[in-house]
Amino acid sequence: MVEILDISSWFGEVKRMNKRQLFYQILNFGMIVSSALMIWKGLMVVTGSESPIVVVLSGSMEPAFYRGDLLFLTNDNEKPIRAGEIVVFKIEGREIPIVHRVIKVHEKENGYVKFLTKGDNNNVDDRGLYAPGQLWLEKKDVVGRANGFLPYVGIVTILMNDYPKIKYLILAALGFFVLIHRE
Repeated sequence: MVEILDISSWFGEVKRMNKRQLFYQILNFGMIVSSALMIWKGLMVVTGSESPIVVVLSGSMEPAFYRGDLLFLTNDNEKPIRAGEIVVFKIEGREIPIVHRVIKVHEKENGYVKFLTKGDNNNVDDRGLYAPGQLWLEKKDVVGRANGFLPYVGIVTILMNDYPKIKYLILAALGFFVLIHRE
């Protein structure tokens, strides 16, 4: 039988803790958060990408990727960008990266590369999305290249961004659980 604690009994648990237990639980919570950050930074080093995991936020890449799919990225600057690859790129002045397919690549003999992207589900290329006056992307704009995905796992992230109250409720509940959980 599962016992469900109400809010007043949770506060009762915290009140019954002495200062040492409460400090230990706060320290434990800090360790969990710092461990997650270390894992994220480790993934950044291994993949070479500033954002090794991203969530597809729109339907512009259907049927290749759907809204809520979780993408795993790498960013090998030595490997040339080719038409047909799916890249994640950032545009100057925009915070959110875009996931689209490379449709044209122009390479010069000196190694300079510029390319054009388009969403699989879009009718036109991405020139309308680029910064004003920008007609092509360069390697510096690329956050990473899609190397794998988990379908619909990122829908939780989308829900938390669309409904911030859910995000704060989940984070508060997790933090409070860590505080009252005794080992």
